[in-house]
Amino acid sequence: MKKKNVIFHAVLAVLFMPVIISCSSKERLYIYNWTYYTPDSVIEKFEEEYNVRVVYDEFASNEEMFAKLMATNRDGLFGWLSRTFGRRYDVVFPSKDYVPIMIRQGMLERIDKSKLNNLGNIDPEVLRIADYDPDMEYSVPYFYGAAGIVVNTARVPNFERSWSIFAREDLRGRMTMLDDMREVMGGALMYLGHSANSVNPIEIAAARTLVNTSWKPNLVKFDAEAFGMGYANGDFWVVHGFPDAVYEEIADNPQLLRDTVFFIPQEGGPSYIDNMVILKNGGNIDLAHNFIDFIHRPEIYAKFVDAFGLPATVNIPARSYKTGYSFFSAEDLHNTELVEDVGEALDLYSNAWFNSIRAGD
Repeated sequence: MKKKNVIFHAVLAVLFMPVIISCSSKERLYIYNWTYYTPDSVIEKFEEEYNVRVVYDEFASNEEMFAKLMATNRDGLFGWLSRTFGRRYDVVFPSKDYVPIMIRQGMLERIDKSKLNNLGNIDPEVLRIADYDPDMEYSVPYFYGAAGIVVNTARVPNFERSWSIFAREDLRGRMTMLDDMREVMGGALMYLGHSANSVNPIEIAAARTLVNTSWKPNLVKFDAEAFGMGYANGDFWVVHGFPDAVYEEIADNPQLLRDTVFFIPQEGGPSYIDNMVILKNGGNIDLAHNFIDFIHRPEIYAKFVDAFGLPATVNIPARSYKTGYSFFSAEDLHNTELVEDVGEALDLYSNAWFNSIRAGD
């Protein structure tokens, strides 16, 4: 009997430990964001101003983010465990193509605009192309940008600003591409003259073949997490990725900064609008609104883009506060195509990616 009591009390301790911790510490805001996407200085300033603690987790792709969040909605023991012991995120940063999916799944809280004072800072042009939620009922744009290709010109002095760089056998073992289905497949589709959002099975199959036979043999790996560090270390000379992730790693290396070129291929490429959304199963809706509004203060937004070498594409007043270097300009995005929700055709991409390109890796 005594042994049973010990076990019983141990179980109670585990179950109520989150409650005990939350009662004895500062109010918490749980954020789930892309790797290298909100500078520590911004997080620290928010914590100080609101006397809270931010718990910040990172993901490397929309697919990873969505799978993790969907796990909490599962029935049975696994879903219960995820909801009970996993993170209850408040603010999440999905891209344009995943916002409508999350809306359909009933995952998002409606944005209470009465709690936001800085929505007027958002560029109307960005809202115009944000056709998935132009009135910001469920999402607020965070950044409009594009992945591209980063080249170390000291190592690769001659190159064409084209996706074809990944077909160069002389650079085999020195290149990486993003571990991101829509980014890689979208680039291949646009190189072949198709839409990055094609739903044509023949075009998607041709893109799969191009990646498998022409690009993949020359890559070290598909990498959405450590490519910036590998580039900074000199392990990789050409990387497909987000410029902010590279800038974070090379900002303190003036020579490498001078030798680094970022470009969006001449054939065009996929672009994205990343957004801030509030999850329905989050624990702090009011603080989530405070964070979103805080991000869109012009001086705060300028800190964000300056920290990662980005232009202030979403927040107009922030452009006058910006003082740092930018890898590209808003005009460079004119040759891109926003990644869309392709509906049931997503299965075609998934089959090409997981069952062929990434099969066996």
